[in-house]
Amino acid sequence: MTTVTSAADGTVVSIHYTLRDDDGDVVDSSVGNDPLDYLHGASNIVPGLEAAMTGKQVGDKFKVTVTPADGYGEVEGPGPRPVPRSAFPDDLEIEAGMQFFVRGPDGEPFPVWVADLQGDDVLVDSNHPLAGETLHFEVEVMSIRAATSEEIEHGHPHGPDGHGGHHH
Repeated sequence: MTTVTSAADGTVVSIHYTLRDDDGDVVDSSVGNDPLDYLHGASNIVPGLEAAMTGKQVGDKFKVTVTPADGYGEVEGPGPRPVPRSAFPDDLEIEAGMQFFVRGPDGEPFPVWVADLQGDDVLVDSNHPLAGETLHFEVEVMSIRAATSEEIEHGHPHGPDGHGGHHH
């Protein structure tokens, strides 16, 4: 097995990160939980962070600012649209930020996010909640290893047990 020393296409990289918004508020963080594993070069993370990760080595700590264009994109489309609460399963507890997949006109699934709850309506938006936001990451590289051929084929890491709980 080849020794891998830096983040490059075809490597599984494990990072701890903290994501802040422009006000410095923490939006998301892996600190205190398991690190995030991703397959470098497979678009598992936003493009701006993946580009900054290229060439990084275990133990590297750095900060990177990612523009909306290299993050979750600019805000597009009509904005949040109301969907009757009755369109969702009765036993589902819906919260802002939840992601669902709906079928588009061509039958292909695409993601929507719950923007808000208003009375009997759930406001859903095709924009990621962080669309249009500048992202401020603090990252520490925890480990890097060569990806297996199966991970490369599937486009994501499978974890130490070989499947990561995903069924294909």
